[in-house]
Amino acid sequence: MKIVNVTKAHPTQDGAGVKINRIAGFDGRSIDPFLMIDELKSDNSQDFIGGFPAHPHRGIETFTYIRKGGFEHQDQMGNKKAIRAGQVQWMSTGRGVIHSEMPLTDAQHGMHGFQIWLNMPAKNKLDPPKYQDSNDRILPSIVNESGAQLTALAGDWHFEGQRVSSGLNDLSGGGAISDIMLPANSALQMDLSHFGKVVAYVHTGELKDQYFKAGYAITLDPSHPIKLHGGDSESGILFLAGHPINEKIAHMGPFVMNTQEELHQAVRDYHAGKFGNL
Repeated sequence: MKIVNVTKAHPTQDGAGVKINRIAGFDGRSIDPFLMIDELKSDNSQDFIGGFPAHPHRGIETFTYIRKGGFEHQDQMGNKKAIRAGQVQWMSTGRGVIHSEMPLTDAQHGMHGFQIWLNMPAKNKLDPPKYQDSNDRILPSIVNESGAQLTALAGDWHFEGQRVSSGLNDLSGGGAISDIMLPANSALQMDLSHFGKVVAYVHTGELKDQYFKAGYAITLDPSHPIKLHGGDSESGILFLAGHPINEKIAHMGPFVMNTQEELHQAVRDYHAGKFGNL
């Protein structure tokens, strides 16, 4: 296994004061085609109760995965869905989306989830927006002989000689996302050489491998086999894989385009009401 880069998530706030840990990749290189990994993990409702009131996006895709608790998503396309533990949601914002994500009032036992941003190629940044979620199905998973479990959140995955498809296969850059849980002192091996970029984010526990501790994102060379060894307690790793887009990025808040003028146009279009209303 070859480690290319290691990044520690840094604490920040977003929305209406929601506390998160963030890995940012707006340089367009480090985690391309991904732009950002936000983890929300707290048993204190004051850390997330404000949620994310209505706000716009253009030029990105958002992927939300809930492990504990839940949010209600609402957007100007008419979607209003509760996303609960074990469910995912994907939105290609394209030329413009306005949406909100507010914590569910019946989520009594804290919150643990992710929002991941993916970049979109320049040719697709002004496409019509799209929405999809997993509310009508159970996400597929595979368990190996040592008890390691891979749950396919997006894309197709090959694991221990088996193949599993999430049913959500249209992410930008051929993006694929999975959640792997490793029992204590277990091990797994993966071949992800068909991807151009692989990032592993540890969200639970720690592994015996160097740098694999909760809150760290490790960029791996996909041309080398990936081998992980569980620690003394259960460990959880979010795997993100895809193919770099390799385009210049211009970023301002909720907008990610290719030039500064395109960013200014996004702001003008939003204030002119061209994104619609929530």
